[in-house]
Amino acid sequence: MRLRLPAALVLALAGAISISCGGIVDPSKNTVETFSGTVQPGGAVAHRFSASKTGEIAIKVLTLSPVSSAFIGVQWVQGSSDGNCSGGLLQNNQFATANLTAVSGQIISGNYCVVMYDPVGYSQPENYSITVSHP
Repeated sequence: MRLRLPAALVLALAGAISISCGGIVDPSKNTVETFSGTVQPGGAVAHRFSASKTGEIAIKVLTLSPVSSAFIGVQWVQGSSDGNCSGGLLQNNQFATANLTAVSGQIISGNYCVVMYDPVGYSQPENYSITVSHP
């Protein structure tokens, strides 16, 4: 009985702290941003975004053209407040395809980038569109 009271107190305190900090965002309440562009053979394109809270991230490749079955590289990297995308690599998927989630996981508040790149040596430019779901 003695251990229950301190454990309950710790749990209540942790709950109060998480509520006061805004807590973790339910993925169904995420912001969904859409980005599109063209990756040139051997090239890369970066898109910047900011997460306001802790929660979950999901980056989905929606479309690829002219080769809809092509692989495209997707990197999730740490960004900076000045808009730079040269932070640390968080996740990399060099075999992303259309209609599938390429990257997912936990995210904390901060600045980030999604880098789309040619992982296989394209013979022509590849157009893409992606969604980034984040808190």
